[in-house]
Amino acid sequence: MKRGFVRLYLNSDVGERPGALDDGREERLIQLLDWANIACGGHAGDDDSMRRVVELCIRHGVQVGAHPGYPDRENFGREVVDMGAEALAAAVFEQVSVLDSVCQRVGACIRHVKPHGALYNRAAHDADVARAISDGVARWRHEAVLVGLADSAALDVWRNTGFEVAGEVFADRRYERDGSLRSRKLTDSLITEPEEAARQAHLAARGEIVSRTGERIRVDALTICVHSDTPNAAAIAEAIRAHCTYA
Repeated sequence: MKRGFVRLYLNSDVGERPGALDDGREERLIQLLDWANIACGGHAGDDDSMRRVVELCIRHGVQVGAHPGYPDRENFGREVVDMGAEALAAAVFEQVSVLDSVCQRVGACIRHVKPHGALYNRAAHDADVARAISDGVARWRHEAVLVGLADSAALDVWRNTGFEVAGEVFADRRYERDGSLRSRKLTDSLITEPEEAARQAHLAARGEIVSRTGERIRVDALTICVHSDTPNAAAIAEAIRAHCTYA
């Protein structure tokens, strides 16, 4: 694919922090997004938070997506849970279905599904996990776009099961030389300075990222993420909007 000044859809994982909904931080971020990935009961989120976030998406014209994860609230879905393929598919189906029921009540529609945390990272290199995710989504609907790490094995699995896919890069995370995300358990995994994150977004829009050790890595992405719990998340999104959104 020819890469140049192209537009990457800006997304964020939202509906994970009730306090941010209450004090307006979530809305400040959501109004800057193209896509919202809404926590739907696995690692975070409940019926009330889902409804409130979906209503914010409707208000600001933001595409609604589901953000299922390992059913592990204690660890916020950031630790791998030992689940068989059937149990994992069922958990994904249940979470997406719960959000879908909320959307139907308020007049919205889920357009994409992005796994969360450890589930996302594991699917990037484990075909069985990726397939369980797509099996779970397919039980709900086959027309959704599945979002995963750009150029990862997960995207190939999902294409082969008939889904449209979207490769994703991150404005607020540092990368290792092999193109994987630096573990959150290690230092220097987050980019919190808005201008630095905007520079990473600018490179990603041109088809590459730079690892934390300086290697240039080619990427083929459609969307770029800013996590809602990253310090300065809204300021990062504003910087990306100001400098890195291309027609």
